[in-house]
Amino acid sequence: MLDRSPGSSTDHIGYQALMQAALKGVVRTTLEKASKLERLPGEHHFFVTFRTRTPGVQMADYLKDRFPDEMTVVIQHQYWDFEVFDDRFEIILKFSGVPQHLRIPFAAVSRFFDPSVNFGLQFDAEPSVASDNPAIMPGLGASPAVAPPSVEPGAAEGTVVSLDAFRRK
Repeated sequence: MLDRSPGSSTDHIGYQALMQAALKGVVRTTLEKASKLERLPGEHHFFVTFRTRTPGVQMADYLKDRFPDEMTVVIQHQYWDFEVFDDRFEIILKFSGVPQHLRIPFAAVSRFFDPSVNFGLQFDAEPSVASDNPAIMPGLGASPAVAPPSVEPGAAEGTVVSLDAFRRK
């Protein structure tokens, strides 16, 4: 006889992992569309947070030292050689004026946010051990999980600085 009481069932299908993979597909498709354009349309820009120690992440050692756990990059105006593959994306961004090639597997992505349309996703650290649904950002009908990145100029090292602070007015 099957026990169907709450908390006794086992998800043999792996719905949480399927949900994570599907939502990472949204990120991949978004970046893929953006990579084919000369510039991002309208006010779109992306904050992509990723775990720097995930296997397959390639970046300069000094950046890994500076961001030993997570790093957020902004894809907006200045980027080069932006390519999207099934399992990763690669891009050249400038850090302190020096171009750096980044290779970021989608498995490393922990958050994605496009502030121009208030859309964002947060992913579980380990999809196979997930306990909750992936968090959907405010404006998408779910409770807030991640606040949009916004830090004043001169913020501490390792934080994300909103580009709004540097825009010409």
